[in-house]
Amino acid sequence: MAFNPNNCRNESEVESKLIVSYLLPKLGYTPDTWHQEIAFGNIRLDFLSFATQVIPIVLDADSPMSLVMEAKHPKENLDRHLRKLKRYLTSLSIGYGLLTNGKEIRIYARVNDDIELAFQCAGQDIETKIDEIIALIGRDNLKVVKNPDNLELEDSKINLVSPELISEIPVQPNNPATAKPEPIQISEPEQIPDLIVPETRENTMKIIAVYHNKGGVGKTTTVVNLAAALSKEGKRVLVIDLDSQANTTFATGLVKFEDEEQDDLKDCNILQVLQSEDFYSIAEVARPSNFCNPPIDVVPSHIDLMYYETELNQLDYSRMILIQKLAEVQDKYDIVLIDTPPSLNFFARVALIAADYLIIPSDLKPFANQGLINVKDFIKKINGFKKQIGKKPLEVLGVLPCKISPNPKFVQYSLPKRREAIPKRYGLEIMENAIYEREDLAKCAELFKIVGNIEIADPISVLDFKPDCLSSQEFEMLAEEVLAKIVHSVDS
Repeated sequence: MAFNPNNCRNESEVESKLIVSYLLPKLGYTPDTWHQEIAFGNIRLDFLSFATQVIPIVLDADSPMSLVMEAKHPKENLDRHLRKLKRYLTSLSIGYGLLTNGKEIRIYARVNDDIELAFQCAGQDIETKIDEIIALIGRDNLKVVKNPDNLELEDSKINLVSPELISEIPVQPNNPATAKPEPIQISEPEQIPDLIVPETRENTMKIIAVYHNKGGVGKTTTVVNLAAALSKEGKRVLVIDLDSQANTTFATGLVKFEDEEQDDLKDCNILQVLQSEDFYSIAEVARPSNFCNPPIDVVPSHIDLMYYETELNQLDYSRMILIQKLAEVQDKYDIVLIDTPPSLNFFARVALIAADYLIIPSDLKPFANQGLINVKDFIKKINGFKKQIGKKPLEVLGVLPCKISPNPKFVQYSLPKRREAIPKRYGLEIMENAIYEREDLAKCAELFKIVGNIEIADPISVLDFKPDCLSSQEFEMLAEEVLAKIVHSVDS
């Protein structure tokens, strides 16, 4: 069967027409030796292929799994997915990764803790290059594989995870700085449900505030869709709404009532968390939200918050109460995202004191840019207080271009100048990715359902609304950038 890249209009067709129908058969992988949508802890693979599968099962840092294949939308720039592919290959000790959007095919080889480009061709040339691809990643050629120390492993020495159970078993991280973990060995597949070793997690919950003192720059849109993207990366996500406007509470679908008489948020929201030292824990107040899949937890806000600012500001413990209560759930979540009010008020101060990192969304227009001077001064004061209480200073991940016009001329000529102005004028790093103002972002936030005679807001994330749209891809890439930055921050 021939392959024509022009027949691939979306990611699903790249998977079905290029990988499943053409590449896997050509490379010698039979249906029992390749597997789709495989999960290893926080890692999700499009395709994983095996040269050899043997029982008993062993899963450790040197398991010689053969080949990962990742399919992307035909309009996707493959360079933006290299960090993720590197993480897949190095974390799981997999020898090769194929990355394609249909129009281009790339093969990367793992070399110790890095990856190198081993092959590249256009989709239209794949038939003339197929022998080169087979020689590199064909199943017969990978039956004798090499581990990172270049020691050959014969078929008889290879122990791999049973395909039907691969998504059930967590992978230990491949961290050269720590001792090599003991392999998980299971001799009989049917015994696995009772013998799964739970994934061990360090207390590494990261708290990220999303703040700008200028309103209308896309804070809420950033918080909720970034939360969805991080959740799809396998992270356990908590969102906290600290703005009395409660936009994030609405956007994550927690407002299921028509009027104030039916209000079920009034007596159990972030206000009660901040008012009480001993009661209203995060675990008690947080609500599950089906705004995205996998779901996230949300601590809702309420309009009553604005009436209690003066009272809360007079309490001795008020500025640090959120730190204390978040510490109680540090084993439950990987990432906490805090939406903040567009002001320099008490609630913004509480959010930034509790946070480890800060994202500053901005439309890069004059008033938003001028507001960055206030933001920098606010951060300085926050860090002064953090120093007094022995907490590390707030780390700014960058100014995130948000609500940006997708007009081609603006993107080509004006946007680069506006991006360059941020570090030059304000001394703040500009984030690599940007969120553009697109129709899909508005549509997914305006969804509703009819319950009886009542119209109830029922928003979903843009990643669940249209997984292949440009907005979804932008938030996926933003999530990758955020994860890379906070991991680098920890390592350094």
